[in-house]
Amino acid sequence: MPASDVREAGQSLPAYRRSAVDVAASLHVDLAHGLSSEEARARLERDGPNALEQEPPTPLWQRFLAQFKDVLVILLLAATAISAVLWVFERDAALPYEAIAIAAVVLLNAVMGFVQETRAESAVAALSEMSAEHAHVWRDSRPLRVPSTDVVPGDILIVEAGDTVPADARVIESAALQTGEAALTGESVPVSKHAHPIAADTDLADRANMIFGGTIVTYGHGRALVVETGMRSEMGRIAGMLTRVPVETTPLQEELNRVGRTLGVVVVIIAIVMIATIILVEDVRGLRPLLDVLILGVALGVAAVPEGLPAVITAVLSIGVQRMARRHAIVRHLRAVETLGSASVIASDKTGTLTKNEMTVREVVTASGRVELSGTGYTPAGKMTDVDGGTVTGALRTEVERALTIAACANNAVVQQRDGRWIVDGDPTEGALIVAAAKAALDRAALERRFSRIEEVPFSSERKLMTTIHTDAESRDRLLIFSKGAPDVLLSLCARELRGDEATPLTEERRREILHANDALAGRALRTLAVAFRALERREHAGHFDDRVERDLVFAGLVGMIDPPRAEAKEAVRRARRAGIRPIMITGDHPATAAVIAAELEIAPEPQAITGAELDAMDDAVFAQAVRQAPVYARVDPGHKLRIVRSLQADGAVVAMTGDGVNDAPALKTADIGIAMGRTGTDVSRRAADMILADDNFATIVAAVEEGRAIFSNIRKFLRYLLSSNIGEVMTMLFGVLFAHALGLRAGGSGLILPLLATQILWINLVTDGAPALALGLDPPDPALMRRRPRSRHDRVVTPRMWRGILFVGAVMAASTLFVLDLSLPGGLVPGSGSLVYAQTMTFTTLMMGQLFNVVNARSDERSAFHGLFRNGWLWAAIVSSLALHAAVVYIPVLQRAFTTTSLSLRDWLICAAAASVVLWSRELSKLAARAIGSRSSGQP
Repeated sequence: MPASDVREAGQSLPAYRRSAVDVAASLHVDLAHGLSSEEARARLERDGPNALEQEPPTPLWQRFLAQFKDVLVILLLAATAISAVLWVFERDAALPYEAIAIAAVVLLNAVMGFVQETRAESAVAALSEMSAEHAHVWRDSRPLRVPSTDVVPGDILIVEAGDTVPADARVIESAALQTGEAALTGESVPVSKHAHPIAADTDLADRANMIFGGTIVTYGHGRALVVETGMRSEMGRIAGMLTRVPVETTPLQEELNRVGRTLGVVVVIIAIVMIATIILVEDVRGLRPLLDVLILGVALGVAAVPEGLPAVITAVLSIGVQRMARRHAIVRHLRAVETLGSASVIASDKTGTLTKNEMTVREVVTASGRVELSGTGYTPAGKMTDVDGGTVTGALRTEVERALTIAACANNAVVQQRDGRWIVDGDPTEGALIVAAAKAALDRAALERRFSRIEEVPFSSERKLMTTIHTDAESRDRLLIFSKGAPDVLLSLCARELRGDEATPLTEERRREILHANDALAGRALRTLAVAFRALERREHAGHFDDRVERDLVFAGLVGMIDPPRAEAKEAVRRARRAGIRPIMITGDHPATAAVIAAELEIAPEPQAITGAELDAMDDAVFAQAVRQAPVYARVDPGHKLRIVRSLQADGAVVAMTGDGVNDAPALKTADIGIAMGRTGTDVSRRAADMILADDNFATIVAAVEEGRAIFSNIRKFLRYLLSSNIGEVMTMLFGVLFAHALGLRAGGSGLILPLLATQILWINLVTDGAPALALGLDPPDPALMRRRPRSRHDRVVTPRMWRGILFVGAVMAASTLFVLDLSLPGGLVPGSGSLVYAQTMTFTTLMMGQLFNVVNARSDERSAFHGLFRNGWLWAAIVSSLALHAAVVYIPVLQRAFTTTSLSLRDWLICAAAASVVLWSRELSKLAARAIGSRSSGQP
């Protein structure tokens, strides 16, 4: 019977709310004998393998071709085709230089993008990698080892510590069974499992009689009845969410597409108007004159479209990615870099992100008072102080040392240093107790030498206790019973309490005080354990030990522990707030724990959290209002996380979602930028994310935001530069043709004469647009970036203020360039005496130098170009290299023939430089006027 039919056969309740016998009956399996091999094969054939569906990988050739979908790239390809066709008709050069150059730029951009994105995300494949390779099942009345893919609903799993659970299963037997579910539910400590039905509907994290596929058995052993496999399991449900999440475009991508479409329309309109005007005014007839007019159209297209823009953006993002990597932020998806800089919300997981995912003992309460322990995580560094920060002495120290001795001895974990990090092999709670003992100067090796363990009564979820029996090297006639467990349970087994060195009677009033102290610890979101002991004369017991020794105990104290916040996380939260970013916490952990951690980190003004159950009860309007205000969400599942992220996005937020678990993967993929943990994160979360934190440090997120803002600011700088420079080229060509007679240009027998040749325009775009624009992408970040609010999702990358500056600079550049053209030709408004080749070379040089002056302008729309003029050495190197390359075109004979240039004198260079510098001085005056009248644009670099 398929697992999906378990609740259809007259059973309306889920498996965790019913008895194991009832669930087995629904699945038609005998708990004593298990499935027969024949029945298992039949179910496998009917229900399919216990595996997650995977989308077929995209072929490499398709990934490569996808690089050519950009609107700008399509425009360039069209220009390439037209230029190549015209060259076939014209044959006016040895090679089609325009077509070759444009194709080379497009190919370079495609290769760079392909290399950056060739490792496409494969989160569903990573989920499969988490599955156990083999499973132990009870079939045909005997244990069998089978491939995990062959596990079917109705199989009885046999699990023990260290096993990966292959499928979702209902626990039928538990011997101290615990599983680590942090990757699935966000629960920071192992979860104890039992076989009893749960009376009410509950969240995934609270289904203590269920074990889930992909989680790890950390302690004990047991048996469980498989109820869901493959895509029907909780892991499969997450995989399904991942496949349904659409791929979102970033604001930068959307803006570049808009700019591309705008430029395309402008080019077509200008070309049509110009061609129609020339044909009518010049009375163009015949094929050759028509081809000359079409060449003009190509030249205008080349002038309008910034060929280097896609490649420069890719290169700048790549360099930014490398710079982020040096700050431990590894970006997987190149174009998502700028999104991080505009993030307005950081929706952070708690466990392993804001906290260390390492349990830490913070307080120990004994009869004489309370002590605090400093330090976080498993590093055995810290000190023990009293509540006033003083040294712990006297009876209090004796009691605390005795309590931590018990905790360290009734313990099966091992704390060791590996690859420079302290880690725990075993239960994290037990590891925390060992570290706490070390902080109290109790050496575990010395304790083990004195208190040699001879037997253990293991922990069970029913007893909620663990007891170990030890010899005492200092008293060979006695044994010592060390117990630890749930405070209410252990306290009921105690008859006395440790005060100093003596055991005194435990009164009812004192019991109430201890339980009150336990509640106070729990109120601060500390997980509590009690420890107790008693001495046993050897002659009193000579046989096997069992839980009957857990009586007449001496209560030693309470231990309070927590997965603590990272030390640097609080300042990171403050920096985020100063930058206008709203931090929120979304976790699967307990609400009390989440609320206390959030309040401690100043994410929330007071310790309170909204639970997943409360979210389920809200309609869409109430939900949207809650998400707009509430900073902390606890006991949420993947569906809740997705809904929260989407609600934030619908409200206009740019969401950066952080997480480390499998349960975070769908939200990571849906968020504007998903950020996974590199150390503690699962492979699933890393592959679903756009960025990975190599050091798992929340503070690195804020550093990455700063880098992202700097990258975006620099992208705006070179967009300002490229667009104004190319508009200057368009205006030069446009007005050069419209006012050809006034400027001294004449139509000769070979057709229409242009101010510049298409190859010259393309050379300017490739040489002056490329290196200087790339150098602008390396401009040092403005210190004020992190004091500005993030830009809105709806803000344009190229703002109206930027467009005004771009058009102004383009007009000035065209005017100064055409002035030099007129000056260099006989006739026109200004008398000259040069040849056409000389005049075009002077025009070519002036326009090129005007763009080099413009690159200094483009560093800000409001600050003077002389502010921090020499901070960017790369920019000056780019300017010098561009001048050198242009000089090569002007003076090297072979390049002179290719680009139709002639040598210039020093006087010529000075004239070109003086005319080109007008771009700088005019823009400085406009900025000065703007600053004077206070027309400052908020958030503008």
